[in-house]
Amino acid sequence: MLDRPQSTAEAPILDERRLAQAMSGHHLIGGRFVPPKSGKTFAVVNPATGEEIGRAAEGDAADVDAAVQVADAAQKEWAKMASRKRGALVSQCAALLREHVEELARLIALETGKALRTESRVEANTIADIFEFFGGLGGELKGETVPFAPNVLSVTIREPLGVVGAIIPWNVPMLLMALKVAPALVAGNAVVVKSAEEAPLTVLRVCELVNRILPPGIYNMLSGFGPECGAPLVAHPKVRKVTFTGSVEVGRIVSKAAAEKLIPVTLELGGKSPMLVFADCDFEKTVAGALTSMRFTRQGQSCTAASRIYVERPIFQRFVDAMAERVDAMVMGDPLDEKTDIGTIISKEQFGKVQKYIDQGKATAGADGRACSAMPSDPALKKGLFIRPHIFTNLPDDSPLVQEEIFGPVTCIFPFDEVEEVLAKANGTEYGLAASVWTNNLKVGMELAHRLEAGLVQLNQNLVVQANLSYGGVKSSGLGKEASLEAMLEHFMHKKTIMVNYA
Repeated sequence: MLDRPQSTAEAPILDERRLAQAMSGHHLIGGRFVPPKSGKTFAVVNPATGEEIGRAAEGDAADVDAAVQVADAAQKEWAKMASRKRGALVSQCAALLREHVEELARLIALETGKALRTESRVEANTIADIFEFFGGLGGELKGETVPFAPNVLSVTIREPLGVVGAIIPWNVPMLLMALKVAPALVAGNAVVVKSAEEAPLTVLRVCELVNRILPPGIYNMLSGFGPECGAPLVAHPKVRKVTFTGSVEVGRIVSKAAAEKLIPVTLELGGKSPMLVFADCDFEKTVAGALTSMRFTRQGQSCTAASRIYVERPIFQRFVDAMAERVDAMVMGDPLDEKTDIGTIISKEQFGKVQKYIDQGKATAGADGRACSAMPSDPALKKGLFIRPHIFTNLPDDSPLVQEEIFGPVTCIFPFDEVEEVLAKANGTEYGLAASVWTNNLKVGMELAHRLEAGLVQLNQNLVVQANLSYGGVKSSGLGKEASLEAMLEHFMHKKTIMVNYA
């Protein structure tokens, strides 16, 4: 149990509002909850009702320095531990997280507005799987033997980088934090995480749980705003690696700041992921796949959302109608209600951004925008940030809705006739994160998989990021990979060459 003014119980806390209050007002540094040095906090709001559910510590450069100094001291001992033992501890964290899946799911639903059944519970289970996966890789931190000369033994070994600064977003904060923290820890690093200001409480709870097992100072958590908390974390001289997930604009700022220090950076940025549908596809499976691909249950708040869908002309109208019918049948409502399929937009700022795109699409000459599903009727939700999913057709290729990441429940569907035509359009944005192809012609599918400008291409499916599958984008969608053994070895360790001349 951690040292704090109000200690939390060992057992899961299934009252999400009580848990939100318990997580309020503190960072977690050196295995302890500590208040922000400035004494400032900011409100955490339930986007489904507009109510304040808790307060988050407003971190600044002083808090960052405290966390990094503690992490730096703890990392030196952590790195000396056998890697398999580190992995075993991370695996123990996975087991503990599994015991708390339901409480984490309920808290993240309250905090972010994501539906409990379709989104939040899935994310809570996935983070345990990620910790378990990387925990099992503790014995894989291997080097190489290099045939340099007959009288020289030349080997490489892998060593941790030191303190890793991790900055995470609000859409799937637990999952994306786990993808950064778990491999960094197994590799022998210490981590300081800066949470998204919209969703700081559940990730703090994850950090608290994991700190019941890990040595103090290895895994630290700060909350705050980008310029005041995120920027000092990137700039701190003892932070030797930065891993960031967020917008392209902020990614560029992070990259420039890291470049000033000549430290490595991993960036998972935006996407405008195309979905290519051929007339020979399994129609019912593909329509169902389009709903999943668009992440409608997450209100489209996903960088891999299939926000551009290209459908071969013979089935175009049938596909549009079928998709609209399926989305109409989805229930929008209280995120904590088991009947709810679709929750809310995360914040007023994001709500305004998405609504602006919808209004712009509807104002486009010749465009058709179908609003699907229905707004919740519960009066308690009248202040909630609910937006009906929209399906647009007849938009020009240069429309902002086609070229820019909306991060909302808006997709654009186009007919196509020729493979070369649709390939050019699919590759015709600055993004290159993910893509999918739906066809029963394996030759066509594989040829397109090779030619699509994306870091992840799936045929006849569009799964979210999974442990053990290398994940990361090209072009403006980022640098580096996550979720795999490769990510741990290449992005959280450096290779040292040792040569012994025994002549």
